[in-house]
Amino acid sequence: MESFKGKPILIINTATKCGLTPQFDGLEKLHQTYKDKGLVVLGFPCNQFAGQEPETNETMESACKINHGVTFQLTEKIDVNGEHTHPVFQYLKKKKGGFLTSRIKWNFTKFLVDKEGKVIKRYAPTTVPSKIAADIQKII
Repeated sequence: MESFKGKPILIINTATKCGLTPQFDGLEKLHQTYKDKGLVVLGFPCNQFAGQEPETNETMESACKINHGVTFQLTEKIDVNGEHTHPVFQYLKKKKGGFLTSRIKWNFTKFLVDKEGKVIKRYAPTTVPSKIAADIQKII
């Protein structure tokens, strides 16, 4: 994450076989619209929700590019809950817990982080990417 210091970041736990997978298109649009202003869109694939990320680390990126035109960065698969929660998601959940619990409830939970690393907002899985644009504009 050190390489993103000084840049706003939109972080999402993603999955290629989820009913919310069409959000990749909107996330890519945000990436294209704001990347020249410094925004980093960063997808963290996760298979903890009904096995909806069956792709391997090797095939996932190409599946996202072919099916949704994704050019923003995707990491290797991670866990967002439980004993092996990735440190990024430990931090995000600590700073912006969810309703009743900080646990990630489903794929496509989104976090907006400002240039100083402060977690500005947590968005529900059903929040479409276009609804995040106004918040992004405030922190660019």
